[in-house]
Amino acid sequence: MEEKAKPLILILCTGNSCRSHIAEGILQEVAGDVLNVQSAGSDPAGFVHPLAVTVLADIGIDISGNSSKHMNEFLSSEVETVITVCDNADQACPSFPGQANRHHWPFPDPAKAEGTEEEIRKIFEKVRDDIRRVFTDYGLSRKNSI
Repeated sequence: MEEKAKPLILILCTGNSCRSHIAEGILQEVAGDVLNVQSAGSDPAGFVHPLAVTVLADIGIDISGNSSKHMNEFLSSEVETVITVCDNADQACPSFPGQANRHHWPFPDPAKAEGTEEEIRKIFEKVRDDIRRVFTDYGLSRKNSI
């Protein structure tokens, strides 16, 4: 019997440096055994923000090997679900082949945080925790439906 490919879930934001990588790491942790989770940006920054890596490492998730990608890399992929995590990416998002679902769950951009190092880190942690709640619930519901 042929093994069915995991549904591709593409998480998009503008820069693909913070929010989308945090969401990708969390969803991969929760449901990576049944979902192929990827992230990309409409205007990729070209790097993964070091604080995104740090705040996920704090909860046991390693995204240090992730890279910033353009959403056009997925235009020929069978993307089952697109989830945008910022308003700019939601507006710029094309349709992908096979796309059955689209969700828009915006979060503030922690890369724009200002203040002391500690204040900025707290903002990254809050955004991580907010993303964690939403994407853990989504991942568990998807896992239970497959």
